[in-house]
Amino acid sequence: MQTLFQSPDEGWQVYTSAQAPDGKCLCTAVIPVQGSCSRDLRSHQLRQLTEKVQNISQSMEVLDLRTYRDLQYVRNTEALMKGLDSRLRVAAESQKSLNAKSFQQELKDKMTELLPLLPVLDQYKADTRLIVHLKEEVRNLSGSLLAIQEEMGAYDYEELQQRVLMLEARLHACMQKLGCGKLTGVSNPITIRASGSRFGSWMTDTMTPSADSRVWYMDGYYKGRRVLEFRTLNDFVTGQNFVQHLLPHPWAGTGHVVFNGSLYYNKYQSNVAVKYHFRSRSVLVQRSLAGAGYNNTFPYSWGGFSDIDFMVDESGLWAVYTTNQNAGNIVVSRVDPQTLEVLRSWDTGYPKRSAGESFIICGTLYVTNSHLAGAKIYFAYYTNTSSYEYTDIPFHNQYSHISMLDYNPRERVLYTWNNGHQVIYNVTLFHVIKTSGEL
Repeated sequence: MQTLFQSPDEGWQVYTSAQAPDGKCLCTAVIPVQGSCSRDLRSHQLRQLTEKVQNISQSMEVLDLRTYRDLQYVRNTEALMKGLDSRLRVAAESQKSLNAKSFQQELKDKMTELLPLLPVLDQYKADTRLIVHLKEEVRNLSGSLLAIQEEMGAYDYEELQQRVLMLEARLHACMQKLGCGKLTGVSNPITIRASGSRFGSWMTDTMTPSADSRVWYMDGYYKGRRVLEFRTLNDFVTGQNFVQHLLPHPWAGTGHVVFNGSLYYNKYQSNVAVKYHFRSRSVLVQRSLAGAGYNNTFPYSWGGFSDIDFMVDESGLWAVYTTNQNAGNIVVSRVDPQTLEVLRSWDTGYPKRSAGESFIICGTLYVTNSHLAGAKIYFAYYTNTSSYEYTDIPFHNQYSHISMLDYNPRERVLYTWNNGHQVIYNVTLFHVIKTSGEL
């Protein structure tokens, strides 16, 4: 299954399932992290049409109020005009007895009272033109809505949106059921931000619900204590809306991970694992990883006190490190997230100093052969079978110096810190789905 990290203009897609010649079902889905119906072209057009409807409605309300007010004024002047008409008739019938000077003054007074009627009539003329314009707007609006309705089918837009959301939820559920797969490809890098020093780490929680989009940022690779927590990815991009956590113990390396609201990291100048809880701002537990090298004894190829690397996959918390007993080869251990006790360990046989970085997906540790340009994913160790194989998966190292590489199983993307750039990669996982009746 292929899952793409959502960029602002991307939407979700579903590719039709196909059946291989041997009868096995091959299923590929491309699903973004969040819903994108609101970014759909038709949705954008509907929003524009809705704004037009609102504008027309407001214009009609103003026109209605103004017409009512002016109509009242016209009604009030009706008696005045009738009186004037009656007086003119009397004057025409009795011209001999008419006092010209007195009649002229009376007529002038009546006309003065009628003068305010002129701007009212002018407003009526303007409103008539406005009504013609609004009729044209409504005609165009009706045509646009009819075209969209024909294209989208007979469904009401709100009903259609609900169907989309329901389908998307089912797709996410399907994605979770499909679960694990074998890594077959890594996308081109997507640069989220350029900030900080050459070395560092950044991450989102690997377990929290999708609604939680906080980002944590830790600049530097040793003796650091300041962790910035951004409310959303957009806040992280703009550098706004963040709070600061000051760790009680400084960190070493960049192999930190956030799991279920807590930060797991290596305490500086020790092989001690620390669990720091963000909400309570306290250390819940710390424990030594017996025999694990530290202080640049067995780092990755780039150095940087990267002796101990914490990571999370679909099954839980892991630690990658090396001991003297296994001659500098990578050890991968399952770790209890509550107690930090090592549950089980595997000796991969791969020398850690020859590894650029590593990450774990579905219990398989993937290792890059360099932290520099030209790196590729070169080695895979399968903990479920305690076996390994050499791989040849291209990995585009855009900024030529990776100092942090972690997989997020919730978002199904790789997070990297590359020479002062915060970058992500989409991953392609291959799944073989057993059909009914297949053992």
